[in-house]
Amino acid sequence: MRQHPGPSIQWSRKRKIRSREERAMANIGFIGLGNMGGPMAANLIKAGHRVTGFDPAPAAVERFAAAGGIKAAQAADVAAGAEVVVTMLPSGRQVREVYLGPAGVIAAAAPSTLLIDSSTIDVDCARAVAAAAETAGLAMLDAPVSGGVGGATAATLTFMVGGLEAAFARAEPILQAMGKTIVHAGGAGTGQAAKICNNMILGISMIAVSEAFVLAEKLGLDAGKLFDISSKSSGQCWSLTSYCPVPGPVPTSPANRDYAAGFAAAMMLKDLKLAQDAAASAGAATPLGASAAQLYALYCASGEGGRDFSGIVRFLRGR
Repeated sequence: MRQHPGPSIQWSRKRKIRSREERAMANIGFIGLGNMGGPMAANLIKAGHRVTGFDPAPAAVERFAAAGGIKAAQAADVAAGAEVVVTMLPSGRQVREVYLGPAGVIAAAAPSTLLIDSSTIDVDCARAVAAAAETAGLAMLDAPVSGGVGGATAATLTFMVGGLEAAFARAEPILQAMGKTIVHAGGAGTGQAAKICNNMILGISMIAVSEAFVLAEKLGLDAGKLFDISSKSSGQCWSLTSYCPVPGPVPTSPANRDYAAGFAAAMMLKDLKLAQDAAASAGAATPLGASAAQLYALYCASGEGGRDFSGIVRFLRGR
């Protein structure tokens, strides 16, 4: 007859289960609680982590607190006592301000703290801040994301991660609470490189697809017929089959919601500019990327920067 485990064995098992749970929960600091950072931080809270957050916008902080987060008075307070610090900031300038200097995260963080920057910034800035962190004895990753606000809310983001393998191994369980696809791209800065290269492809391909639909209209070819043919032919691409810039063929695309932004044209322009800066720094020829940046600059200047980037079809159409 199988005997029931004795009290000491049961207690040992309970201790092991509890220790696994304790290891899984981390003290995380989160700086930047806006449209992307807010839901990302909320997903960390849902995963059982203790999250302390800061944002200069009081409304963002209150939403974070309502989700179970702990409010911090300033960015440096977030780093104090944190095992991991995650940042989601608008630009390289803010990343430098938050991390560097006597009151920055690097100065405030304990030596064992892991730093993860999920902002989309220029590669040179990412590498400079990572080098400063390394000098201070801290591990740092650049981990920009793809997936937009919807992906941030649903915890289905793609993370493109640059940095040391050991730091990536530490970060992966944290990133899995916020995303679905986590890819280690290589050394410092390669996460940012992957993000801007990917979005340069996206910006160029959306213009190409939009131009084709505008030409089809002029030639009397029905948009649905073009979609049916090209989506199964050599013109097939994500910008066509998943994010079609004209209403109808893909019901979930922003074209069916008057181009309400899933990924705003202004954000696309930012990424295309970053790609052009990187191309100039690396001496790479990107003529199509340069043309795409110019077209999106004109589109945003027309007052449509807050619309979805796929709305550039209307700009190309002339209405």
